[in-house]
Amino acid sequence: MTHLESFSTIYQRACERKGGETSLESLLEPVGSASAIAQLPENRLLSALSKKVFQSGFVWRIVESKWPAYEQAFFNFEPMKVLMLSPEQWQARASDPTLIRHYKKTLAIYDNALMMEEFRLEQGGLPQIISDWPEDDIIGLWALLKSKGTRLGGNTGPYFLRSIGKPTFLLTNDIKGYFKTHQLIDYGFTSQSGLKQVQAVFNHWQQESGRNLSTLSRILAMSVGDNRV
Repeated sequence: MTHLESFSTIYQRACERKGGETSLESLLEPVGSASAIAQLPENRLLSALSKKVFQSGFVWRIVESKWPAYEQAFFNFEPMKVLMLSPEQWQARASDPTLIRHYKKTLAIYDNALMMEEFRLEQGGLPQIISDWPEDDIIGLWALLKSKGTRLGGNTGPYFLRSIGKPTFLLTNDIKGYFKTHQLIDYGFTSQSGLKQVQAVFNHWQQESGRNLSTLSRILAMSVGDNRV
């Protein structure tokens, strides 16, 4: 990693771009504790996960405005109640004008409710799995969500984790641009080899700074490019 900057250098650059240390620190969002994540009700995880699926490639504020209707239509996202909906009820919801008419994303709610039920029966539940997962292998958790769930690839899984307080970096355009400019990655960002290289760099910065992955990712983004954190 001959082009690897110290995180203190990145931090100082972010401070300069954001008007000083106090200003930068005010832009950093807190993350949840492991115990708090473990205690999250499963319906809140399914709601948060489903929202990120719908927000992927869509206008986020529109999804936010429609989400109360989703909570009502899907029984507050109680997994077992969601799994009891008939095919006709799924079709009706996928064509409901008060919701977003996207059949495949709507059916992803069913698939991901089924995933959560399987985790509950076999591994103690998704909240506990996420809570226990080590930050130094966060890409392993991304891979689990992608392989076991539906439409959770790309940044959708990481955005979901960030939304419930699980520390994770994001592969935004600014982050990817930094890694390319500094020649810190030899493979594609969708390959396991490339993701392992990114994880290794963030692990190095975490050991140096003592900060969590979400905070590291945000500071790095604010030190370069368009500041997509």
